[in-house]
Amino acid sequence: MKKAIAIGVAALAAIGLLAGFAGRMEHGDPQRAKEFMSKRIDRMLDRINATPEQRAKINEVKDQLLQESTAMRQAQRDLKKELMAQWQNPQVDAAKVHAIVDQKVEAFRAMAQKAADAAIQVHDVLTPEQRAQLQKELSEHHRHRAEE
Repeated sequence: MKKAIAIGVAALAAIGLLAGFAGRMEHGDPQRAKEFMSKRIDRMLDRINATPEQRAKINEVKDQLLQESTAMRQAQRDLKKELMAQWQNPQVDAAKVHAIVDQKVEAFRAMAQKAADAAIQVHDVLTPEQRAQLQKELSEHHRHRAEE
């Protein structure tokens, strides 16, 4: 049960990081956002004393998620264009609008699943002590954010 909770917390953290990254990319430079995320992850890996092998695997997982989130961002732009095109039509195609919404929901679900898989991969790379330390730091971070 504790392992399932830890995986759930890690998955939510990964999704939260990804959502934060996607938001930064939407309003700024994708390269700058990637650098920001890389620095945050490097600092976290420093705090938990990750080995070079752990760092390599976790950075591989991060890079894959960032690549997929960039593709998702482009798809988001395309969906917005399609919705705006529908708005500009004299008659909105309700079926098409609902299909666009369904597509967006499915894309988010797929990305959330990938983020969960990434969290599971990171979980399996870290030692129990590192996972406990990471979980503690994430809990403190989220508690401080909630107080702001």
